[in-house]
Amino acid sequence: MAANQERNFYSEAASLLATARAGTLATTTPAGLPHAALVTPAPAADGAPILLLSDLAAHTRNLRANPACALLITGAPVDENPQTAPRLLLNGTARIITDSAACAAAREHFLRIHPYAAQYAGFADFNLWRLELNDAHYVGGFAAASRLRLAALQHEINRIFEKFSG
Repeated sequence: MAANQERNFYSEAASLLATARAGTLATTTPAGLPHAALVTPAPAADGAPILLLSDLAAHTRNLRANPACALLITGAPVDENPQTAPRLLLNGTARIITDSAACAAAREHFLRIHPYAAQYAGFADFNLWRLELNDAHYVGGFAAASRLRLAALQHEINRIFEKFSG
């Protein structure tokens, strides 16, 4: 436990989110069944994940019916035991970005992180979604876990983005 007290879980979680290129989005079907899908998040400077989702996808239909969701970001394990992998679970509410200026900025940001998506980002069935966070839980490997205060996590993510953009 003493080693965990010296670790900065906020910094670890923020770095994991800032470098994530894929995650698992958990939604609920209208019938109440769980559904998980691979997505490609682009975290905004405040830590809110931005997702480019097709209306044709089951997870998008699920979000339209019930916007509550969870996003799991997983890093690489430090050895052959997958339990040593850092992971960040973000719970929140997904919303389509409807404001044209905000949408344009989110699109530019998303495509900077995922440039290959430019080939389909303009399709009519694709929308940018923002996950408004309401809870975060970080596991930094075996026996290293903590619920994170969102304001502190967002501050750390903002610090990381300022470092890279400044």
